[in-house]
Amino acid sequence: MSRGPLSASAQPGFDPKSGHASEHAALAPAAAGAGADWVLEGMLTLRSLPRLLPDLDRIGGGQVRLDLSHLSKLDTAGAFALHQLQQRLEREGGALQLEGLSRDHAALIERVAQSIPEPPAPAPSRRSLGDLLDLLGRNVAAAGIFLAELHAMLGMFLARLVWLVRHPSEFRMTALVHHCDQVGWKAVPIVALMSFLIGVVLAFQGAVQLRQFGAEIFVVDLIAISILRELGILLTAIIVAGRTASSFTAAIGSMKMREEIDAMRTLAIDPVVVLFVPRILALLITLPILGMLANFMGLFGGAMMSWIELGISPGMFLARLLDDTGVNHVVVGFVKAPVFAMIIGVIGCHAGMQVGGNAESLGSQTSAAVVRAIFAVIVADALFSIFFAMMDY
Repeated sequence: MSRGPLSASAQPGFDPKSGHASEHAALAPAAAGAGADWVLEGMLTLRSLPRLLPDLDRIGGGQVRLDLSHLSKLDTAGAFALHQLQQRLEREGGALQLEGLSRDHAALIERVAQSIPEPPAPAPSRRSLGDLLDLLGRNVAAAGIFLAELHAMLGMFLARLVWLVRHPSEFRMTALVHHCDQVGWKAVPIVALMSFLIGVVLAFQGAVQLRQFGAEIFVVDLIAISILRELGILLTAIIVAGRTASSFTAAIGSMKMREEIDAMRTLAIDPVVVLFVPRILALLITLPILGMLANFMGLFGGAMMSWIELGISPGMFLARLLDDTGVNHVVVGFVKAPVFAMIIGVIGCHAGMQVGGNAESLGSQTSAAVVRAIFAVIVADALFSIFFAMMDY
């Protein structure tokens, strides 16, 4: 290692502008048998660091022991310089051992080292088959963990619901009515308008196609089966998922950020009973009602467009609807409603409990809850369609 004479700038000096002794740090080779290679004394601060950096750059060569027992003052700039020296020696295959450090100086150096961000890992130019399999495995494992957490959330809801049936005095009816108003009544305008327009579009597009074959009257069957069996409840669930899943996540997540849920547990208040049960029950009550409204408005819009475009009077439309549309189509639609409500409520409440302590986590969980709820509703609808098709119902 280099142990040449130190530059004069690193020695103690006098600042002629201020008239006071300047902050300084001196680096010198240690005496023989001192147990160290270099000795650093004085005040290693932002002011003295520029004059000391050339001497620090000269240190090198294998294992270096630096005695800091005579260091009187150290700030973050000096701690950063020592950390950089340590990193440089490690890159060169050596090491830096700091001896004689006071407890405060050691804590400062450690804090500075922890605050330095790690450089981002370079993205691989090409992924091998092993990398792709590893990524697939991680995603499958994450999906499994997510489904297990949803299963646990559903189990907690059902367990608390049974407990409330046995202890009805603990049920919070005011919260249930409030959430029914938020989830159901305030969603009526958008659900009604959407369903009416869907019925109009189905009637118009069906009329254009069926007119080519002289089968305009079958547009009634097209509208009835599409609305009652699939589109009425599915589109209603998608709209409710967009409104309600985000609302549940934002409300519960903001309470978790402010540690209100921890305060509830401290006061022996069960958050599942207070937060989850009224919200999911409100969905279970209001979603079938909204689905019924969507069916009525969709049929009404289809009847209006059939009258305008095809000349099918409302009386003929109603007669055809009652004669050729089975009750099974209505049953299929309403069987899906409670399942969709449970999916939306559980996903929204689960996402709210996953919110961390910052606003970024709240925003990401809110958007994720909407995407997951809509995706899960569509997957459940597809499974229902396959099941009823196999049952020939």
